[in-house]
Amino acid sequence: MSNAKSNQMWGGRFEEKPSNIMEQINASIGVDQRLWRQDITGSKAHAAMLAKQGIITKEDEKAIQEGLDQVAQEIQNGELEFTAALEDIHMNVESRLKEIIGEAAGRLHTGRSRNDQVATDFRMWVRDACTDLAGVIDTFTATLDRLIEKHADDVMPGFTHLQAAQPVTLGKHLLAYKKMMSRDKGRILDCRARVNECPLGAAALAGTPYPIDRKFTAKQLGFDRPMPSTLDAVSARDFANEFLFACAQCGLHLSRLAEEIIIWATPQFGYINLSDAWSTGSSIMPQKKNPDAAELVRGKTGRLNGNLVQMMTVMKGLPLAYNKDMQEDKESTFDSFDTLRLCLEAMNGMLDSAKFNAPRMLESAELGFTTATALADWLVMELNLPFREAHHVTGAIVKMAEDKGCKLDELALSDMQAVNNAITDDIFRVLSVK
Repeated sequence: MSNAKSNQMWGGRFEEKPSNIMEQINASIGVDQRLWRQDITGSKAHAAMLAKQGIITKEDEKAIQEGLDQVAQEIQNGELEFTAALEDIHMNVESRLKEIIGEAAGRLHTGRSRNDQVATDFRMWVRDACTDLAGVIDTFTATLDRLIEKHADDVMPGFTHLQAAQPVTLGKHLLAYKKMMSRDKGRILDCRARVNECPLGAAALAGTPYPIDRKFTAKQLGFDRPMPSTLDAVSARDFANEFLFACAQCGLHLSRLAEEIIIWATPQFGYINLSDAWSTGSSIMPQKKNPDAAELVRGKTGRLNGNLVQMMTVMKGLPLAYNKDMQEDKESTFDSFDTLRLCLEAMNGMLDSAKFNAPRMLESAELGFTTATALADWLVMELNLPFREAHHVTGAIVKMAEDKGCKLDELALSDMQAVNNAITDDIFRVLSVK
């Protein structure tokens, strides 16, 4: 089943058909067909409002509602063939509706424009995407919670500059990522709250003379309120920018964790063993087990960042109100949603099935004099040394241990007293990682 390739909605003004290249660059159906559920839902609410307000008859509304249900079923079943000649999802749906119900389909567009129609569809889609991503983050956070509790006492080195700094636990380390995910979810839900205003009724840019009820359609579609400025309603895409930033920021956090997984999976670190299901091999080196899922999560962050920059660049110089440039808003937004969702699921799968090597992490924490800060703090608290002096004394003791090739807790008390004779054997209370 296919749509009739009738002329565009604006055909009455034009004597010639668009060139083939114009049709290609103008058509967006290849991308915005993804909005079909939102488009049909929005049209059903608009039709109900038109009938309630006496702008169309109840009979026409009934035909429109039933016809739209049939169009939705055909799209759901993969029976409706979209065509670029009809430009976008709105015209593909309306054209098929006309084939089904005839003249009444032409009354559906009363009191609206594709400008407010697409803005409404897009906001509804972003709203749904925010809800979806928040749920996927919750699933990943639950995995982090399990690992945080399981490894609450498993010691590892904490790093600064990728140098061993102070002993922490794996649970404490993973808690930092849990907090990052919490903020990412908050940003996504903040975006959802701001996106939830309804553009419908703004028409092309200046509203409509028909006695429409914007509050009715906003409520029907689950929006908090109509957008108060009609020009803003059709031209604003900051909600898309905000969504893209939230995706990019979450991806950045996942990329940092992916980088650590990649490092930890090396034989030199040996902190983590990834499941075969989340690793790949080499076509030439039989021994290889590559953390490719983590590397791909790290790499896909570039797409998320690029989508944000692309969208901001599209919008940066546009005068009010709608401009065709804004047709470029959806592809990057859809891609960021798909990419981030996939990355979250991959990261969740990797960590949920991974095995951590607690003895190796403890051994690593015992290298690099990671208890030196605790030693300096002991000198301040027990001997009342100024911190700068304590820092100097500790540095001398660390140098001594380094020269002897031993750990701090393996130094003799007399060795440390040679640096500061006030040190007592109580110092050994803070020198071991445990």
